[in-house]
Amino acid sequence: MHTEWDLAHTDYSAPPDRPAPAGLTDTEADWRQRLDLAPNGYLLRESANAMLGSLAAGHPVYLLHLTRSLDAIHSSGQLLASTGCLVGAVYGSPLTPLPGGALRPHNLGSYLLDARHALASRRDSTPLVIQVTPSCPAPPKGLDYMRLGGIHLRSYQAYRHVLTAAEDDQVLRSVVDRVRVAAPFLNMLLHNASGGTTPEESFIDALAATVPVFPYLGYLYFETVAEYLMLHSTSPATKGYADRGEMNNRLYKELAFSAVRGMGILFDLGRFDPGYRRLLELVERIEAGLTASLPRYVRRRMSHLFAATALAPGQDAATFAFHRVDLDTLADSVPHLLGQLLFREVRTIDRYPQLYHCFEQAKALEAWSYWNSERIATPFNGTCPKGEIGINPAYPDATFAVWRAETCERGLLHPVEEVAAVPAPRLVPWLVAPLRDRTEEARWMKRHLAPG
Repeated sequence: MHTEWDLAHTDYSAPPDRPAPAGLTDTEADWRQRLDLAPNGYLLRESANAMLGSLAAGHPVYLLHLTRSLDAIHSSGQLLASTGCLVGAVYGSPLTPLPGGALRPHNLGSYLLDARHALASRRDSTPLVIQVTPSCPAPPKGLDYMRLGGIHLRSYQAYRHVLTAAEDDQVLRSVVDRVRVAAPFLNMLLHNASGGTTPEESFIDALAATVPVFPYLGYLYFETVAEYLMLHSTSPATKGYADRGEMNNRLYKELAFSAVRGMGILFDLGRFDPGYRRLLELVERIEAGLTASLPRYVRRRMSHLFAATALAPGQDAATFAFHRVDLDTLADSVPHLLGQLLFREVRTIDRYPQLYHCFEQAKALEAWSYWNSERIATPFNGTCPKGEIGINPAYPDATFAVWRAETCERGLLHPVEEVAAVPAPRLVPWLVAPLRDRTEEARWMKRHLAPG
């Protein structure tokens, strides 16, 4: 178990050293070096990234947390974790203490504060300041949710018997069918990752056409473009944030909300599917001049990420093909992809709100155990150290203090009232079901089965 969770974390203080599929043109180390050479690539280093540096220093960490449940927090004395944040953490963004007691939000936090009145998911939320004082420095190791596939697969295998036979059959048939429908594009990804070259425009258009039936690709697509924007932007705002040791989160936020209708209700990257021309339009609107190298980057980076996070270690990307695959083949050759697909497919069944804790609580317990063994009190999103950070609610060697806060005209946070609450190792109830747009799900359920 520990090894699986270790492989799902990226250590930004050490060279990459994870098992990889065979036949890839680039290694993870090649990509780390390439990213490091981007205009803002130095922010991937502990010495330059303010969040990574603060974790490694072992000093008290201050986080902004927005809540719409302040009354429940007062009455229970507990801050609950969410599976929407790093498997099971209390979501936050960094704060920098200033002389006089005020705290400056990270640019991610200032975006969330600014968006409170515009986004349904943030409306009427109250800002809290949480002080986490760990007993020792933490390694700058962040969780990469793209590498959780093996853990998702193990979780499904352990708890699938809470499903009815019909539900289980529906989930498995749907996963295999999605792979068969998406096979031409999935093979294109492996072709590119193992040395082939697909024209960029046709690649991105094929990607956009495949996302509706294979939503997991939307996550990979979005993370690829978001990474590109944060690492290559040279705008004055990006430079200003970089001077404070921060990556510019507003870039990918603007991308997501411009690209997908309804993101303000439910942030669902499985619906991120702009085609070639639409992608260029979106990025040009965000920052003129960033589009020239974007298509090539998307093709190369996404093809590598897919192969590296989908295939079993040692599986040859150059020889494997997705045509006419079955569950046994998927489990043997692409177990991490199978786990990601099962994780998302189970969430589409009608009874999932009642079954949610069966599948998620055990993973959260494992994550907390791993973080405790690694002395990680404040885990962060390791797909990129951009400022998404949470609190390990089961950490035994830290003290916590919580305050309700108010903002001033300068955008700073001021603690005004101490809240008698601490993070608790429990998950919030499943709240997504009433928010989810099921249009694509309904269309998928009415499909004709792909030939076996």
